[in-house]
Amino acid sequence: MKRLILTFHATIFGVALLLTACGGDGEIFEVAETESVGTAEYSFEIPDGAGEALDAGTPLEILPAELRARVGESIEIVNQDDRGHLVGPWFVGAGETLRQEFTSPGEFIGICTVHPSGEIKVIVDA
Repeated sequence: MKRLILTFHATIFGVALLLTACGGDGEIFEVAETESVGTAEYSFEIPDGAGEALDAGTPLEILPAELRARVGESIEIVNQDDRGHLVGPWFVGAGETLRQEFTSPGEFIGICTVHPSGEIKVIVDA
């Protein structure tokens, strides 16, 4: 049990360290989950078979390397693939839809498994 608690704390510390290291020069923006009613200003779909294509070495450019948004706008990422994908500050599980509104300015640079560069920069302006 003690080992499990230590592993949990080490994992939390590692995630916090990773988020701090990937945060860039600006402050990370805040997001809030939104209802699925209406349309998002930024909508992307990860197609079925994306993971297999990546495994085969096919570069995918589903999201841009840099996404600029404004506070109050929202993003929707629909993952039709049979595996989860990391898209900057978000993990979108297999068959899941992520929909969030940008609620504060800031920026984040992080891993993007569905872009050839392997990275995405999200900038949110006021």
